[in-house]
Amino acid sequence: MDRAGTLDWGVRLLYLEAAGLAVLTAYLIVLDLTSGEIEVAVAASLTVMAALAAFVVFLVARALGRRAVRARGPAVVVQLFLLATGGFLVQIGMTWQGAGMLLLAAVTAALILVPPSSRALGVD
Repeated sequence: MDRAGTLDWGVRLLYLEAAGLAVLTAYLIVLDLTSGEIEVAVAASLTVMAALAAFVVFLVARALGRRAVRARGPAVVVQLFLLATGGFLVQIGMTWQGAGMLLLAAVTAALILVPPSSRALGVD
């Protein structure tokens, strides 16, 4: 299988998304520990879900980087979730954050799905 710059950049952006989720997890941990009155079960479950999401996106990025064709579907699903989140952020008035997330998701999905990436994965 040949090397595709498009797939490599898509994988890099997936790693960036995993890092962003890891930063979010760290922020949630700080909030959990420093907030006055919190619902412990809600705070813990939200923090654990963010940590699991970071881990899963990291695993998907690593698998796609190793040219595992079965990782492409989950990588695209991650981008669909980001598109929905970005759209929600735009709707609630966080326009720049939402636009950034929409752009990141669209570019990453495009890089993963273009024909050179498909050839690198052995799909074409």
